[in-house]
Amino acid sequence: MSLFDQKALLMSIHPFDLLGERMIEKLMTQMDIAYYPKETVLIAPRVRAESLYIIIKGIVNETVDGELQNVYGERDSFDANSLIYGNTQSTFIVDEDLICYELPKETFLNLLQDVEPFQNYFMQDFITKHQNLKERQHQNELTPFMVSRVDEIYLHAPCFVDASESIIAALQKMAHQGAQVILVRDDEVIGIVTDTNLRERVLLSGKSTADAIGEIATYGLFTIERSDFLFNALLLFTKHGVKRLVVTEGNQIVGILEQLDLLSHFANHTHLIAASIERANTLDELQSAQRSLTHLVRSLTSKGVRVRYVSKLVSELNAKLYRKVFEMVVPVSMQNDCALIVMGSEGRGEQVLRTDQDNGLIIRDGVDESLFIPYMMELNRYLLELGFPKCSGNVMVSNPYWRHSITGFKKMISEWVETFNEESLMGLSIFVDAQCVAGDAALLHECREYLFDSFEGRNDVMAHLAKVVLAFETPLSLIGGFVLGRAEHESELDIKKGGIFAIVHGIRVLALEHKIESTNTIERIKELNNIGLFDKRFASELIEAYDTLLSIRLRSILSQKQISDVQNYVNPKLLTKADRDLLKDSFKIVNTFKKFLTYHFHLGMVV
Repeated sequence: MSLFDQKALLMSIHPFDLLGERMIEKLMTQMDIAYYPKETVLIAPRVRAESLYIIIKGIVNETVDGELQNVYGERDSFDANSLIYGNTQSTFIVDEDLICYELPKETFLNLLQDVEPFQNYFMQDFITKHQNLKERQHQNELTPFMVSRVDEIYLHAPCFVDASESIIAALQKMAHQGAQVILVRDDEVIGIVTDTNLRERVLLSGKSTADAIGEIATYGLFTIERSDFLFNALLLFTKHGVKRLVVTEGNQIVGILEQLDLLSHFANHTHLIAASIERANTLDELQSAQRSLTHLVRSLTSKGVRVRYVSKLVSELNAKLYRKVFEMVVPVSMQNDCALIVMGSEGRGEQVLRTDQDNGLIIRDGVDESLFIPYMMELNRYLLELGFPKCSGNVMVSNPYWRHSITGFKKMISEWVETFNEESLMGLSIFVDAQCVAGDAALLHECREYLFDSFEGRNDVMAHLAKVVLAFETPLSLIGGFVLGRAEHESELDIKKGGIFAIVHGIRVLALEHKIESTNTIERIKELNNIGLFDKRFASELIEAYDTLLSIRLRSILSQKQISDVQNYVNPKLLTKADRDLLKDSFKIVNTFKKFLTYHFHLGMVV
């Protein structure tokens, strides 16, 4: 390896990439390149560390009392802790012939003292470490979604007119300013007039252009702050199906963001999927639209978009899909007499790839429930054909258990609260995450309010519900190693049972206790922080841990040739050193959260 190659390698390894070219060149004069054959013990409790090792080629295993903790490969470094603290409980053994750099202990400690970013990498807290590592993982492909803000894109100047001004005069002012739309002031209210308004409310209706512009305006603007992320603008375009957003700064309108400008900035196909769903009239057309979702997930994930943002976007598109299917199968005259709800990860807005469907139907009191049976059977069939797998627990609108009037659901909620059996606790857990995707959302709201009221003073039920988080062990040993599965998964761990479930369900129960209507796990964490249940630091740690677990799980699934709905197993050996560290830290936060729940709900007293 030439000196140029050696320098390039060092500068590509984090955190050495923080040092700059001149400092790297200086370091190279103080470093040695060493070779060690297989089974060489480099560091151990009785073998003092004298250098920081940076692997060029080969593999090194870290064990504690014979249990494998970490596997280090090309471009990994170890063991900074031994150098910083002067001792270690770990043994580092060469597993595959090793060629490495050796950075002397004195040089390494001087770097920590002289270069603050370098020091921060090795000694920073959990939250900072997670955020920095995630940013570094995607630095080479960092998507503009994560760094671009609304004020960085071209905004069209607003054209304001008074509501009493004539349509023709307003159009003349619009043309003079070269504006795309007209903003109409009617006292304190602002409306908008677009090409659609002019076509449908003037040309097609025969309205006179001498009439007041305020008569054809649409009120209730969709707005976004100019300091907000463009990705959030894309979410609003996708959710509401509009072509422009009004950009504000505080209480002032400062411009118009056009969808076409945003899409040309991102060169993303999300709008095509949303538009395809909106235009679809047949099942085949919907199938074509939904097939693009997996490609979208792969694309956004590869560009470094956090799972929480990907899932929000996918959830909005899935909601459109559900709504379209609902409109295709349920007669218009019946659509406002019911509420189609989704539950589970879909209800929380956290489903990225298709798992089994969890849905139900709430029917307005006084309406004949039997009328909906054939349409719900058809809806279920459509969803199956669109790739939403059948629910193994039969939580679907085709099951009469999940198809009731408001009174029927209230009766079912009361039965759940009064009994402690597994079916009741499962029903409660599922329903707490419900979101309305079609029909009258007020029906779900009434049932949710009844659910909250039913838990007043019922700490016994709450504790039984919360104890489920202890059903699965966190796959982390007392000495910090991974606890792997058995039989066919002997080299893997179940990341959903081991970590994701504990955070989702624990936060869900706390949200139920405090009557929080948000169903998204991260939004629930933020609201629980806002009411003071736990401090901002712990809330941030929970969010980072949850985001890490979801990200690692998703990347593991996408790396498989065949995407399966049961891919919750992750092989730690196939992860990068950074991901293994993030995973361990996340499991530690999961354990801390379990202890919090045990204390909060007195789970030690629940039998």
